Amino acid sequence: MKKDKLLKIIEPSPKPIRWFFFWTGIIATIAYRIIIFLNFYSPLWVKISWYIGTVGFILYFGHRFNVARKRAKLVRDYKLVQAIDETYDIDPQKKIALHYLVQTSLTSKSRWNSAIIFILSLAALIAGIYLDIL
Repeated sequence: MKKDKLLKIIEPSPKPIRWFFFWTGIIATIAYRIIIFLNFYSPLWVKISWYIGTVGFILYFGHRFNVARKRAKLVRDYKLVQAIDETYDIDPQKKIALHYLVQTSLTSKSRWNSAIIFILSLAALIAGIYLDIL
């Protein structure tokens, strides 16, 4: 990273966007969980709930993958693990905590978990639409 370059301002997504993805994940999870009860009432409501849950999972886990990927990229691009290791004016306990947080954003498998759920949900949606059209 060159020192003469202007630093890009790094900001989280706007609050309404974060709330959208939060509620999308909650609604998708509820939609999947209520399928067991909807089975007693109507196959149509099971399908509706399944589609809501599947689309919700695609949106939510695609977003989570993207967030985790951005965090890991920031840690790599700005060499944040090394920056923490080379800083000596931080309380030792805080330094250990910061090192853990930054290091695990690189090594965590959560982004791959999100990617797999996203891909499998997308495949299930495509298969579901295909089977419903037949």
